[in-house]
Amino acid sequence: MPIVLRCDPKLLEKDLKDQVVIVTGANSGCGLETSRQLSKQGATVVLACRNGERGEAAAREVNGVFIAPLDLSSLESVRSFVAAFKSKFDRLDALVNNAGVMACPHATTKDGFKWQFGCSHLAHFLLMQLLTPLLLTMAKKTSKPSRFVALSSVVAGHSTLMGPATVDLDDLNWKSRSYDEFPAYAQSKLCNYLHATEAGNRYPRDKLISCSVHPGWVLSPLDSHVVEKIFGRRAIGKFVADIFRKFFLWKGDMITLKDGAQTTLYCLLEDANKMQSGKFYSQFGVYKDKASKPGGWPMVLVNPNITPELGGKLWEVSEKLVGV
Repeated sequence: MPIVLRCDPKLLEKDLKDQVVIVTGANSGCGLETSRQLSKQGATVVLACRNGERGEAAAREVNGVFIAPLDLSSLESVRSFVAAFKSKFDRLDALVNNAGVMACPHATTKDGFKWQFGCSHLAHFLLMQLLTPLLLTMAKKTSKPSRFVALSSVVAGHSTLMGPATVDLDDLNWKSRSYDEFPAYAQSKLCNYLHATEAGNRYPRDKLISCSVHPGWVLSPLDSHVVEKIFGRRAIGKFVADIFRKFFLWKGDMITLKDGAQTTLYCLLEDANKMQSGKFYSQFGVYKDKASKPGGWPMVLVNPNITPELGGKLWEVSEKLVGV
């Protein structure tokens, strides 16, 4: 049975009073668990969620803050959220780009981008760009690096589920290729990885510690589109899917939400002098490379399609696409 990587209990007792953290997709799944733990340690956690009603309910549940909806399918919504945040807060210690969509059917965002690429990468890229000045200012004031965490995935590398992920810089929006939700998902997760890696290259580590993470195969609503594709939308399909989930959870391949939040929490809470900016931190996973399966904090993401210049090129293309 795989060994779950967990934070040292002392990290989960750190006093985070006065710190402000934004977590996207915080009304459910790992985002909610991450928010719950950070709030428990005294941080002011801003829950950035698409649905206002659910966001407010989640904020009440974890004693967090909901200030405005964040709809990642709209770049205008991202800008509006940042404006609302800045009107209420003058500091930001950490940003967690947690929200994501997995293997969803063919759809486009309000700005015309394929759903997974637009929501999981571009909107988060814009969010980070607009908030980076606050993160860097905070680091200067506190003499401690701020933190940026991007939720990536095992599929950003070479997983047993599919081949090595690719990023086609000439066709990021799947105009020349036949759309396939699974390679599109892998591309979006590789974009998240490259975003955090390139941020680590562009900003001094004494100002910003940037990490990408694989949270593990987590028992969460993220796989809903995959479940529908395999088992269908009918009640019997969902019933069978739940049986499979419980089996894999019992077997140890799938982990709880609490364990799924551990890697993100580690990247936010571990002492700065022990962290490596721009690196990949992973729970155990279904990597094709046997040595990678146990995961690691950090570990090397094995993917022959990742080149030293790919992150920089994606950054430049993303800047043009979001208009910054």
